[in-house]
Amino acid sequence: MEVGRLQKQKEGFEAFIPYSFPPKEQFPFSAELIQKASEATLLIGKLDGITKLLPDLDFFIFMYIRKDAAASSQIEGTRATMIDAIEAESQTSEKLPDDVDDILHYIHALNYGLERLKDFPISLRFIKEIHKELMKGARSTHHSDPGNFRTSQNWIGGTSPQNAHFVPPPPHEMNKALNDFEKFLHTNDTLLPIVKAGILHSQFETIHPFLDGNGRTGRMLITVYLHLARLLDRPTLFLSWYFKKHQKEYYNRLDLYHDGKVEKWLDFFLDGIKEIANEAIATVDKINDLRDTDMLKIQSLGKTASESSIKILPELFKLPIVNVAKIQQWTKFTRQGAQKVIDRFIKLGILQQKDENKDYGRSFVYKKYLDIFKD
Repeated sequence: MEVGRLQKQKEGFEAFIPYSFPPKEQFPFSAELIQKASEATLLIGKLDGITKLLPDLDFFIFMYIRKDAAASSQIEGTRATMIDAIEAESQTSEKLPDDVDDILHYIHALNYGLERLKDFPISLRFIKEIHKELMKGARSTHHSDPGNFRTSQNWIGGTSPQNAHFVPPPPHEMNKALNDFEKFLHTNDTLLPIVKAGILHSQFETIHPFLDGNGRTGRMLITVYLHLARLLDRPTLFLSWYFKKHQKEYYNRLDLYHDGKVEKWLDFFLDGIKEIANEAIATVDKINDLRDTDMLKIQSLGKTASESSIKILPELFKLPIVNVAKIQQWTKFTRQGAQKVIDRFIKLGILQQKDENKDYGRSFVYKKYLDIFKD
């Protein structure tokens, strides 16, 4: 099932030229792959149903977007973590790695894309828009030309196209491939949506239409497409953590896709869907258990203390690292009143001081909640 060929360019290097897409013979997948795709689809349905039992699904999504943003950025060499991103958002630390900016831009771009889908179709224009949000003003190793498809040759690995690991199509071939890609997005075919999502990602990475940010943009498209295909009522499945965990194999399987072994790539992709869906389902159970436990702790307080504290717990599910100023912002309490609430939460075992050696500029973490996502 060849998807393209290597073709020598006038400059002397070989570039990968995609064939017309999708193949005229469609995709003759094995019964085993279709079975795996069906199992993965059922798991996504289970996840979609169980997340609706959460007291506030938005908080769950916020945390998973941060986790996906960190993992997707780390695949590209970012060293900052999900914790760094949360501290940047909550403004609880002055010492953060410079590349935390990569994660914050990814969060912004994905949120932008999901919001944009409400009144705009997924298309090449849409892809350029989320790329612009991802790369505009972002830290970059070279000029990324945010929001524009490239007009020059790029490559993956090596120092030039001559010694590169993979050379995507030159611009004129790239534009043909992108037109096929957009048509494929909107074609009513017999492919299971979950299989189509996997093919869309690998084909996008093969075309590599931007100077920088292709991997991150392509991984966003998976979440966007699964949501658009109505497999998920809300975006609650993110694969970057799986790709980061198996990064070497991720790249190997994309190489196999270029070599025409499409099913080998999809087998890996569907394993990821199943693993991450199962993990997310378990996470929902853990969050519900933790919320019930901590809500009981708060309700055991006196009436006044309970009423003021019960408003803060939901906010911690959205932003689990805080300082006194953040509690003041949420509650409109005085600094002394906000500190009293924090002390109360520490005594209940809900919050703990992030750095026990600090006396000033302290931050406090909802560690049991954060640990659920770190696991």
